Amino acid sequence: MPPVEKERIPVFKKWRYWYWLVIGFLLFLIVLFYLFTKHFA
Repeated sequence: MPPVEKERIPVFKKWRYWYWLVIGFLLFLIVLFYLFTKHFA
């Protein structure tokens, strides 16, 4: 049997990009909810 290859992180090659994606998504949600509250206030 061939040796088991190390499992790759899907989509991005480094975990740092995943962290930036999550931080960016959370900032997007914060801005979105802020705009919703201002609109419906």
